[in-house]
Amino acid sequence: MSAGNSKFKMKKAISVLSTSGLIHLASSEAWAMHISEGILPFNWAVLWFIIAVPFIAYGMKRLKELSKADISFKPLIGLLAAVVFVISLMPIPVPTAGTCSHPGGTAIPAILVGPSISVVITAVALLIQALFFAHGGLSTWGADIVSMGVVGAFAGAGIFKILRRLNVRLAISAFCAGLVSDWAIYMTTSVELAAGIKGDAPFLPLFTKILIAFVPTQLPLGIVEGAMTAGMVSLLFKRRADLLMKLGVIKPEHAGGTI
Repeated sequence: MSAGNSKFKMKKAISVLSTSGLIHLASSEAWAMHISEGILPFNWAVLWFIIAVPFIAYGMKRLKELSKADISFKPLIGLLAAVVFVISLMPIPVPTAGTCSHPGGTAIPAILVGPSISVVITAVALLIQALFFAHGGLSTWGADIVSMGVVGAFAGAGIFKILRRLNVRLAISAFCAGLVSDWAIYMTTSVELAAGIKGDAPFLPLFTKILIAFVPTQLPLGIVEGAMTAGMVSLLFKRRADLLMKLGVIKPEHAGGTI
């Protein structure tokens, strides 16, 4: 056998193994936006923790400041943590992969109380899910916080604020925030998975494969999450416009109108 043929067969075998590993990952371990225990190598797991820590620290500082200013703030945070916890546990079947995906839910607290506090809310929800529901993992907690809490929250809040400044209607702005937040989480998770499991292989091809594997579920799921976010914000506007005004989501002159 020539050296050229040997190298070709070796590359083909690596390609087959990579594809098989990706299928296994999509079917049993990844859970889309929650990266399961043990998937990420130690150095990558530590890196994502290091990235997550400053955001959690700042979120805790903001939470402490706002709680001192208003004692009713903590119960609201508890309620929003429950919302994120429940929404991110909702299973959405993936017919072609035999697994389930789920929405993130972080756009809602990001809109209402800000993205920095949303990071803390997400971290708590993810920790409980990892400890008691085997959803995600402790070694991948940092990576899940970065994708769901940091990227998801800041992307959703950013889009919402930009659209509101452009005088886009409240419900449409909230819908876009939920949509972009969901897709941003999914994109970040794909980056984390590809970076962690690629070994010596090129990053981009594996990232593309993971991205494509989740497209059939995450594209419609982003629309579902956008609708949930718009529904929640619209309901609060109809029933508790005073709360949205207090949180700075809407201006006082909008409280009695239709936006």
